[in-house]
Amino acid sequence: MRDGSIMEKNKKSITQIKQQLARTQGNAREELLQLYQADERAGVQSLIAQYRRMEEKERKELLRLEKMKEFEKKYQAMNYSCICGIDEAGRGPLAGPVAAGAVILPPDCQILHLNDSKKLSPGRRQMLYEEIIEKAVAYGVGMVPPERIDEINILQATYEAMRLAVEKLDVAPDMLLVDAITVPSLNIKQVGIVKGDAKSVSIAAASILAKVTRDQIMLEYDMEYPEYGFANHSGYGTAAHIAALKKYGPCPIHRKTFITHFVKE
Repeated sequence: MRDGSIMEKNKKSITQIKQQLARTQGNAREELLQLYQADERAGVQSLIAQYRRMEEKERKELLRLEKMKEFEKKYQAMNYSCICGIDEAGRGPLAGPVAAGAVILPPDCQILHLNDSKKLSPGRRQMLYEEIIEKAVAYGVGMVPPERIDEINILQATYEAMRLAVEKLDVAPDMLLVDAITVPSLNIKQVGIVKGDAKSVSIAAASILAKVTRDQIMLEYDMEYPEYGFANHSGYGTAAHIAALKKYGPCPIHRKTFITHFVKE
């Protein structure tokens, strides 16, 4: 009885165990989980179950990311050593620029939750944006304004934004992975991947850079033209945006070729 009492007194509190688990990673955490498996307290068992669920989610996330490296690995095996992902943001809106991102990630780069920017919350996108900037070998963002979109059409403007993004890279790529299309007038090997922002880590990173940069610009425009609500819809044709467009008419950042159905000149 006396030994049992001493053991009970020496038991860590659940709060202490929680703090200890939070401080450890990898094999060290696994050893702790196995150690505390024998602790019959409901709170300890709940903690262990929580960490096991977290580990399973992380395992699945790592497998998903590994699958998203399929194209990068394929072309690295073909001796393309500097692979750049390219994607755009803002082809569809009625207002604002079209943006394109170009990103070269290190071959061993691990960025958890990297995905098509449209599938991510604004907060997650911002966190990933900062991590991409920190870890990328090189990156660039190209921007084409609405007046240029009206002049040459949105497809040509998208190509132009992508070329500008590549020009801004500090490192010259030898392979481009592009979401859905290939870009004219670039003397670099290219592969267009349909839904590439969900299939390639490089393209996903580029989509996040383009989206976050463009959204920030639309927030700035919102302060200049608050009546249109650009902070809420980033220039896309929501019901509120169309109502404001009909009420106030177009502002300087509206794409004239996109709004002919909503506004009479």
